[in-house]
Amino acid sequence: MRWATDALDEIRREVWNEARQQGDKGTACALKGARWALWKGAEGLTDSQVRQLHWIEKLNEPLYLGYLLKEQLRLVFQLPSEPAGDLLLDWLEWAIDSGLEAFGKLADTILKHLDPLLAVLDHHVTNARTEGLNTRIRLIARRAFGFRSPDSLIALAKLSFSGLCPGLPRQAGG
Repeated sequence: MRWATDALDEIRREVWNEARQQGDKGTACALKGARWALWKGAEGLTDSQVRQLHWIEKLNEPLYLGYLLKEQLRLVFQLPSEPAGDLLLDWLEWAIDSGLEAFGKLADTILKHLDPLLAVLDHHVTNARTEGLNTRIRLIARRAFGFRSPDSLIALAKLSFSGLCPGLPRQAGG
């Protein structure tokens, strides 16, 4: 999805630069502010962002087409594996036929990685959980300003991720 969002943003920047070069500051400013509406999923849009998308639909067909391509690709990852794989193949054809250079490049990239992507759709396994765990371990190491040995870091990581919450020692006389 990051690739699709980057492709869509590339199109938005092209349209924005074109509006600026033509001296249309109002359109350029509105396009700059529409970035979040274009990035968000359709179900999370505010009323203002929905209006921005309707405005973009009327203003610039290629930009709106890019938004539709991004949303269709997002749908691929929400469906069960068999229809998702079929939809991905249809999406690739649509992206190539769209005439949008950024999405044509994205389709080429996806085609290069098609087998791993289809495996993700089949098994719903990604490296996201591992990346999240690595980030949390780096945070533990940063908070401790380093450890004298790797064993200390491993022990603290195991304690942090075990779900155990040992109580504090009782104070004397309390």
